[in-house]
Amino acid sequence: MNFRNYQVPYQVNPNYATKAAYFSMEFAIHQPLKIYSGGLGFLAGSHLRSAYELKQNMIGIGILWKYGYYDQTRNQDQTLQPAWMEKTNHFLEDTDIKFQILIHDHPVWIKAWYLKPTTFNSAPLFLLSTDLPENDYVSQTITHRLYDANVSTKVAQFILLGVGGAKLIDELGFNPDVYHLNEAHGISAAFYLLNKYKSVEKVKEHLVFTTHTPEEAGNEKHDIYLCHKMSYFCGLSIDEVRKLTGLHDDQFNHSLVALRFARKANGVSQLHGVVSNEMWKHYEGICPITAITNAQNYTYWADEPLYRHADGNNDEGIDDRKWYLKRRAFETVADQTGKIFDPNVLTIVWARRFAGYKRADMLTYDMTRFEKMLNNLKYPVQIIWAGKPYPVDYPAITQFNELVHLSKKYKNVSVLVGYELLLSRRLKQAADIWLNNPRVPREASGTSGMTAAMNGAINFSTDDGWIPEFVKHGENGFVIPKADYANMNTHQQDEYDLNKAYEILENEIIPMYYENKDAWRQIVKNGMKDVRYQFDSNRMAHEYYEIMYKK
Repeated sequence: MNFRNYQVPYQVNPNYATKAAYFSMEFAIHQPLKIYSGGLGFLAGSHLRSAYELKQNMIGIGILWKYGYYDQTRNQDQTLQPAWMEKTNHFLEDTDIKFQILIHDHPVWIKAWYLKPTTFNSAPLFLLSTDLPENDYVSQTITHRLYDANVSTKVAQFILLGVGGAKLIDELGFNPDVYHLNEAHGISAAFYLLNKYKSVEKVKEHLVFTTHTPEEAGNEKHDIYLCHKMSYFCGLSIDEVRKLTGLHDDQFNHSLVALRFARKANGVSQLHGVVSNEMWKHYEGICPITAITNAQNYTYWADEPLYRHADGNNDEGIDDRKWYLKRRAFETVADQTGKIFDPNVLTIVWARRFAGYKRADMLTYDMTRFEKMLNNLKYPVQIIWAGKPYPVDYPAITQFNELVHLSKKYKNVSVLVGYELLLSRRLKQAADIWLNNPRVPREASGTSGMTAAMNGAINFSTDDGWIPEFVKHGENGFVIPKADYANMNTHQQDEYDLNKAYEILENEIIPMYYENKDAWRQIVKNGMKDVRYQFDSNRMAHEYYEIMYKK
């Protein structure tokens, strides 16, 4: 295949003729392509799948991580051990495109690999690698580990995605109308485009930005002198960068610069749109921030037999299918932990990236109530935890390991490793309750509950991210009502949410599961129905074209 003067290899739907290039550090498209860490990748993967389903004129730009994020294995005592294994991807095509960019004032060779649409049913994806014999060892390591802990390596990765991605597009001759940055990791592309278009206004015509971070402290910042030394600014002096970006201190704020260089930006839920506007309103020169709520690809995630039974009003079929899905998932639980879970027992699952604000261990804050729930013979409960902490986030790793040790005391509590697409699907099928309890308003979107609902799980969540747009308490899920969090400290907020969570579990969720199967099943069906279209990524991919890409 000739990759010069590249066009997407399918008939483009005229409604989506605008050419878009979608930059993301990670894409979770299918289990064999392990270049993702968590929610950002799951979102980007679903976006590319929907772009292909809708036949949009879009390509993805990412990085081929030699060792992926990391492999989640165990130490002898079952605690977390990160491992980095080389990944092989024989399904990728060699484009024969090689070119150089400057990183740390040094030419680095880049090679482009290609995931064709028909391999995993996604829009075309180009992946960059510096793991080449032409490069010195340090340059080769740029594409070794996703989100490398070394600051210089991470800045180099950002340069590779932004500058390298933008230069690849020129090598391809794709000439996109829109450069779409999924998070600010690729904002170095703006400096490449500045050299190309010769004006900030021209750059703005082509650049849009999606922010996923609901608090200012969570946005990436790096020393501006380090960035300059690393060739981040494509030849501009620091004084020129300050003048163009409006930055006055020594911290290069990637998100702030993206907001100043883009013509439009969006948050990833309606609530996050409000939070983002509030967060950035004190800064001059930022673009308008709208909201497009994240979604997940229905075709990929939904359990088709469950929906077939629901569409046919076959309640017995729904019950049988869910029982089978639970039993199958529990084979993985037994394999990893030696515990035999019962598909007839209410199963609560908490599974996503481990991070402090997500409070994986919240139910254990009150061990008296926790033990009472676990030891209730009349209304038995099973709990599964899973998820990957960032490999140098030691508080999150400690939290994971404490849950591992706790689980050893109970035959109905398990902590699993290897939380990638396949296990994610299995755990959503295993779940009766998909538990999500971040501190409000720190979750920008939190999409895992969407795919849980597509697999017959009921969402139980704090009222954050996408949840206010979805959950109607007692109808299609359960939600902890918001308190006056702004006037609470962290301890008070945790205490309030914990007490409300147990009240709802003890008085509503657990009794209903055992005493009123019809009501329970109706909530499952309502959740499946309500998530199907509004939170399918086809709706989201369409909105990006309508709201963000059209001028």
